[in-house]
Amino acid sequence: MSSLHTCLLLSLILFIIFVFLLKHKKNHATDTTTHPAPPGPRRLPLIGNLHQLDLSVSHHRLWQLSQLHGPLMSLRLGLTPALVISSAKTAREAIRAHDLEFSNRPSLVGQQKLSYGGLDMAFAPYGEHWKQNRRISAENLLNPKRVQSFRPIREDEVSKMVERISEAAAASRSQLVDLSETLLFLTASLICRIAFGRNYLVEPEPRIHVLRSVREAMVVFGSICFEDHFGWVGSVVDKVTGLSSKLQRVFVELDSFYEVMIRDHLEKKREQEDRDDFIDVLLRMGEDRSGSVHVSRDHIKAMLTDIFIGATDTNAATLAWAMTSLKKNPRVMDKAQREIRSLVGSKGFVDEDDLLSLPYLKAVVKETLRLYPPAPLLLPRETTGRCILSGYEIRPKTLVYINAWAIGRDSEYWESAEEFRPERFLDSDVDFRGQSFELVPFGCGRRVCPGASLGVVTLELALANLLYSFDWELPEGMKEEDVDTEATPGNTIHKKIPLCLRAKVKNYA
Repeated sequence: MSSLHTCLLLSLILFIIFVFLLKHKKNHATDTTTHPAPPGPRRLPLIGNLHQLDLSVSHHRLWQLSQLHGPLMSLRLGLTPALVISSAKTAREAIRAHDLEFSNRPSLVGQQKLSYGGLDMAFAPYGEHWKQNRRISAENLLNPKRVQSFRPIREDEVSKMVERISEAAAASRSQLVDLSETLLFLTASLICRIAFGRNYLVEPEPRIHVLRSVREAMVVFGSICFEDHFGWVGSVVDKVTGLSSKLQRVFVELDSFYEVMIRDHLEKKREQEDRDDFIDVLLRMGEDRSGSVHVSRDHIKAMLTDIFIGATDTNAATLAWAMTSLKKNPRVMDKAQREIRSLVGSKGFVDEDDLLSLPYLKAVVKETLRLYPPAPLLLPRETTGRCILSGYEIRPKTLVYINAWAIGRDSEYWESAEEFRPERFLDSDVDFRGQSFELVPFGCGRRVCPGASLGVVTLELALANLLYSFDWELPEGMKEEDVDTEATPGNTIHKKIPLCLRAKVKNYA
C-alpha cells in the first residue's frame, strides 16, 4: 500500500471516529436527567475502559474494579456503555424491579455468528421469537417429566464413564486420568443421546474436532470483539488479531457437525429408539407449513447450539471444579465419600433414587456452583429502556454483566466466602434456581437458564459415582496445596491446567 493510500485510510478512520464521538457528545448534551450515572473507573479517550480488561471480559478483573468503585459500576467499552452488577443486593433490586428492562440480549458479533443471527434461545433478543424457542425447548426437552425420562441415558453414560476409568486403572496403576477431558466427553455424549438420538462422538477424530470447537466457542463468547465497540473499524482489528478467522473456523466446524446430524435424521439412518428426539421435533415443525411457528434449517442449528454447547461445556467445567475443590479439601472429600458409601453399600452404582438421600453431596454441588459458577458473568444483557437503579440512571442500550462469580463470594451474605465449606448449605434454604440472589449460577429473572434441572441432576449423578467407585490420588510428588485453581478466559471458566489424578478402584467385595 502506497503512503498516499495509507494517509487516506487513516484520515477516513479518524473522520469516522470523530463522527461517532460527535454523535455521542450530542446525545449527552440533550440529556436532562437529574440522576447521576453509576460510578466507575476513569476512561481514556475513545477506548474507554478497554485497556483495563485486556482482550477478554474477565470476571476477576471486573470484581477487582468493583472493589474500588462499588457493586454497581459503569464502564465504557469503546463506544459501548456497560454496567457491572457485583452484589446480591443490587442484582435483587435490578431483577425484581426492572426485570423487563434488563431482559434483552446485545447483538454481539461472536454470539450472533454462532447463534445464526440470534435464532436460538440463549442469544435471541427478548420478544415473541425468544418466547417461542423457550416454549419449544420446555415442551420437548427441559420440562420435569422429560428430564426424568432421560434417567436411563444418564445412568448408562455415567456407568460407561466409570467402566472406562476402571479399565484404565486396571491396565496401569501409575496411569493418570485426565478428568477435564473425561468429563467433557461424558457430558457431550450424554447430551448427544438425550437431544440428538445417539452418541455422535464415538469415533476419535470427530470427537476431537467437535469438543475443541465447543471449548473455543466459549472462549470466543468471552473475548472482546472490537467490531462490537468500534464498528467496521474494529473489524479490521479483529482480523489482525485472528479473532475473526477463529470465529469463522469454529462456526464452520460446528455447522458441519449439525449438518451431519440433521442429514442423518432426514435419511433415518440413526439408531431407532422408542421416542422422537429434539432434532426430530424441530424437523417436523419445519415441515409443517400450516402452523404459526416456522422453523428453518438455521433455526434448528441455532437451537442445537444452545443445547449442545450450553449443556456440554458448563457441566464438564463444574464437575472438574468440584473434583479440584475436593482434592484440595480432603476432609470434605472423605465426608462426602463416607456419606455415599454408607448409603449405597456394595450395590456397585449410585442411581438417581440414591441422590435423594445424599444431602452432603448436594451441598458439595451447591458450594461448587457458588465458588465456580459455570458462566461467571452469565450471558450479557442489554437494557431496553431507562431506569433508576440504586439512585443511578441506567440508559437504554447499556451492556449489562451480572458477575455471578463475585456475588457468590459476597461477604455480606457468605461467611468465610473464599473457603470451600459445603456445610453452609445443610441447614439453608438458599437455592440456585434464580430466587435466591446470593446464588445465581444459572441466572435469574426472565433469562434464567431453563436447563438447570437437567444440569444439576447430571452433576450430582456423575460426582456421586466418581466418589463412590474410586479413591483419588494426586500425581507422585504433588500435595493438596499444589492443586491449582487458575482458570482460562472465556464465557465458561475451565481449569487452565487439566485436572489429572490417579484412580484407585474401590473394592466392595
